[in-house]
Amino acid sequence: ASGSIQSMRILRLLRLTRALRVVRVMTTFSKLRILLLTTASSFMSLFWSMVLVCLIIYGSALALCQTLQTSVLDQDLPLDLRLWLFQWYGSGSRSLWTMFLVTFSGGWPNYVQRLIDEVHWTFSLIFVAYVWVVVFAITRIITALFLKDTLQV
Repeated sequence: ASGSIQSMRILRLLRLTRALRVVRVMTTFSKLRILLLTTASSFMSLFWSMVLVCLIIYGSALALCQTLQTSVLDQDLPLDLRLWLFQWYGSGSRSLWTMFLVTFSGGWPNYVQRLIDEVHWTFSLIFVAYVWVVVFAITRIITALFLKDTLQV
């Protein structure tokens, strides 16, 4: 039974390669071929760009989580603020999700404003620097890298 399953897989693979050969040969699909070629050539750039962005998000998330632990545990702060802080920055995974949203959602003030207003104003400096560097500069650099890779094909 396992031999017939393997032979079926091989037949499917051969059909797929035949279909890909047809796409390569047909001039009607030249734009599709260019699209596939540029996507394949920029894959390593995409991979390393995502590694860099993930490392920055991860490092920022851990730093914020550690910094805000004293505020989450501070009995002098209102309970609703402490619950809000825990919801968004209370653990490594929560803080990681929040920094992912800050980076990619476009609604970063929703996750920061209360932190600045009710915990400490210096968080505004941290998040302004983060948005300038990560959301603006690094995103633009990655876009330029993809354009360069695409134009080289």
